[in-house]
Amino acid sequence: MHNLCLVICLPYYILLSSLTDEGWKTVKEKPERIREVNKELQAYGVRVISQYAVLGPYDFVNIVEAADNETIARVSIELGARGTIKIVSMVAIPIDEFIASVKKR
Repeated sequence: MHNLCLVICLPYYILLSSLTDEGWKTVKEKPERIREVNKELQAYGVRVISQYAVLGPYDFVNIVEAADNETIARVSIELGARGTIKIVSMVAIPIDEFIASVKKR
């Protein structure tokens, strides 16, 4: 999948998230909760590659690795059902793979 992978590589996803009022309250009272959620993601088979707090329409940008779209959908539903966060999920295609797929046509 990814050109630089020497072992099995999983697809990358970008998760754009916005906290609800309840989510902001949780982060203010216990900021380390963010890392606890990352550990919960691992239990679903999702590995956080990088994570950023951002300014603008979203509060966090996460780049993650997961087995498939269904895994990301399940994670988005589980986290969103808590009422503390809203997530927009996108598949991230490495640019070399994208170029190769365009050349095949």
